[in-house]
Amino acid sequence: MEIQVFIIDAFTNLPFKGNPAAVCLLMHELSDDIYLKTAAEFNLAETAFITKVDQSDSFTTGSRFSLQWFTPTTEINLCGHATLASAAALFQHKKNINPVLVFETRSGDLSVTRQGGSYVMDFPLNPPTKEWDYILVFVYVIQAAVRNHPVQDVYLSSNTKKLAIRLADSCGRSVLTSLKVDPVALQSSETSGRVMEVIITMKGSPDEQPGYDFYYRNFSPWYGIPEDPVTGSDLTVIGSYWSEELGKKKMLAYQCSSRGGELELEVRDDGRINITGQTVTVLQGTITL
Repeated sequence: MEIQVFIIDAFTNLPFKGNPAAVCLLMHELSDDIYLKTAAEFNLAETAFITKVDQSDSFTTGSRFSLQWFTPTTEINLCGHATLASAAALFQHKKNINPVLVFETRSGDLSVTRQGGSYVMDFPLNPPTKEWDYILVFVYVIQAAVRNHPVQDVYLSSNTKKLAIRLADSCGRSVLTSLKVDPVALQSSETSGRVMEVIITMKGSPDEQPGYDFYYRNFSPWYGIPEDPVTGSDLTVIGSYWSEELGKKKMLAYQCSSRGGELELEVRDDGRINITGQTVTVLQGTITL
């Protein structure tokens, strides 16, 4: 059996930047064991598997597809960059004729709209709960993540298991970019299952060019990902937080990983969020099973 595959860098317009995702186009569903082995073989943060919902459709004519995401160790409920990459694979390489694609996922229907050279994803919002009690409950997680740097806020999205830590405004961007987080120590600091990802974020510099409203990084060793280069799903959590903090609906964010990535977002009044980004394809090929 041969499977068409692409490796696509998401949330960037330059190769080897943003977040790489493998996208596999399947004629029919396969077993989770094959998905996991394939994802482990690529050893990227996520591998996406696209399956046709209606077998009479093709990857060119269909507008609705099933989409699953796997890290090298497990299936996950929501992934931004691999969804963006999946849409790019269908729009750019399969020449899909529809202006909007809908993916059936563990997080419900997610639509992606082609907009010039970019793609706009319609995702759910997962507003976090802001309570200082989390500092006491997750004190070891916070210490492992940011050490002795001052913390302004801590908040948790229980349904996504993302713990967000906001650095104090007195910290410069260099504090965030220079953080060296030990994935083993971070994973060992929380074993209850209440936290599976840590987001470290800080206020941006909108007066500078290009004027980022906030910065962030993502660490997910619980999913086998020491650091995720650019994490679109984080915006479903911190997007609503920063929208309230800054009094803005439309914002520009930058993820300060070594690869880096730029994301546009718009928090909507209907409890959802638009996340916009670009992609670059760096590999096309075939998997033989």
